[in-house]
Amino acid sequence: MKMNYFVVGTNGMAASQSFYDQLFAQSGLQRVSPSDRMTYWLGEGFAFAVALPFDTKPATNGNGTMVGFCVGSSEDVKRLHQRAINLGGSCEGAPNQRGPRFSAYVRDLDGNKLCLSD
Repeated sequence: MKMNYFVVGTNGMAASQSFYDQLFAQSGLQRVSPSDRMTYWLGEGFAFAVALPFDTKPATNGNGTMVGFCVGSSEDVKRLHQRAINLGGSCEGAPNQRGPRFSAYVRDLDGNKLCLSD
């Protein structure tokens, strides 16, 4: 089995697009916006999206919900963690060795939790 895609909610599409465009810069992902309420970043075997909720209620983040990105090396983890903070995200765990992986945790502008790992 393979995961098809992952979507997080947003209350500000333009701000989310800017955050993820800059976070994913140099990753080779292509941004696709099939509608005003959804934007995808697509790559080989990779599909991540932000969406304005279909029910028009405010987007909220799930307690315990997190999406993980394998970003390359420990240096890439450090660089992207700092980039996310500089873009207005918040730190949820500084870059460090955790078990078999070097990882860091951040929240995006809507409070969605992201894990960046090697």
